[in-house]
Amino acid sequence: MGGGAHQEPAFRWLCQRTNGGDFLVLSARDDDTYLQQKDDEMHAICPLNSVATLSFNSRDDSADPKIVQIIDHAETIYLNGGDQSDYVRFWQDTPVQNALNRHIAAGKPLGGTSAGLAIMSQFSFSSMIDTIHSPEALANPYGNKVTLTRDFLRIPLLDDTITETHFVKRDRLGRLLVFMARILQDNWAKQICAIAVDENAALLVEPDGSSLAVGEGPIYFLSADRTPEECVYARPLTFTDIAVQRLQPGKTFQLTKWSGEGAAYTLSVMKGSIQVSGNHNKLY
Repeated sequence: MGGGAHQEPAFRWLCQRTNGGDFLVLSARDDDTYLQQKDDEMHAICPLNSVATLSFNSRDDSADPKIVQIIDHAETIYLNGGDQSDYVRFWQDTPVQNALNRHIAAGKPLGGTSAGLAIMSQFSFSSMIDTIHSPEALANPYGNKVTLTRDFLRIPLLDDTITETHFVKRDRLGRLLVFMARILQDNWAKQICAIAVDENAALLVEPDGSSLAVGEGPIYFLSADRTPEECVYARPLTFTDIAVQRLQPGKTFQLTKWSGEGAAYTLSVMKGSIQVSGNHNKLY
């Protein structure tokens, strides 16, 4: 889920796959009133054995055996929005990270919105210093705010992939292209794919990689398989031939084949300026 308040279709889909079991929300730095409100909203959407939220306030919380036990017993886990740097700081290299990856390996349902989606792919923008906006990233791909992490969660369908959220609403195309360029430039991957989800939209992914776009806006699938022409400190990015597929709500996409019912076009970045080609005259 790309963020935003209107995510009922995605929640219903996730609840159906919980089969009436325990639905666990993980978040960070949330107060009790907010947590109770969210739990009540989940109960209103679908009948469940239980709905509970664990909000982490420090790394010490992630060493608590009771917390790990709750995660291990959950049928579905949902990663809430907020600041993804909290999740990286609190969970990385802890029993909680291991428990999340056991949940994934067992084939149990997993969802996330905003920051929760950002950490689901093999590569992610960790926001360890602060967020970064597209113009700043395009002007300096190696600026200190471009902080990336990898192998936080291990979801095979999202190998060699980075996710982005609030995509059109917050004009995050430029910074996503910088993240992709950096991954290739730093030899983290031979090819890089990206899934960018706008607010109030979601991608519903089945275990075989078949997926459906739902909600109010499109979802974008980007891919590149060669290093950028220029990706260095304090110089604008040049990065050409990025393939894009724009998937409207109600349309399908197969992640294993990286193809679907979206409109295809190509993007390039020339000295920090994004250009578009193909049967599409808009960046988004």
